[in-house]
Amino acid sequence: MKYIEWGFLFLLSGLGIALANFTGFHVNFIDSLPGILVLLLISMAGVAVSKIVPLKLPIVAYVSIIGLLAASPISPCREFVIQSAGKINFTAPLTMVGAYAGISISDQVKTFAKQGWKMILIGVFVMTGTFVFSAVISQITLSLTGAI
Repeated sequence: MKYIEWGFLFLLSGLGIALANFTGFHVNFIDSLPGILVLLLISMAGVAVSKIVPLKLPIVAYVSIIGLLAASPISPCREFVIQSAGKINFTAPLTMVGAYAGISISDQVKTFAKQGWKMILIGVFVMTGTFVFSAVISQITLSLTGAI
């Protein structure tokens, strides 16, 4: 992907996160701007590192590592990163991720359907199992920590 396309997608993502954060959680754009910039800078750094480092990991792995390092106790900008990103509701970026995922697989639905009814049945079981076991793990974790 070319850098202009990456830049456009980052800009579009930032605007989408700001809109979702404002619409769904009533966080002012100016209040959420530092958090959006922090998240986008971490994402841009992940893309850049994935192009430089010879180890072929997915970009999301590099973004996760950089994000963890930026918020870790050894980071000098830890407080700013945590405070800024804390103003972004977690589901606001997920709105954009879901939209991108839907767009990326929308042209592959016919190919998926051609695999036959068995593949569709397996897909339903996998999605249902993922949802149910995620809910079970969340319930156990939240119960053990006393959050619920």
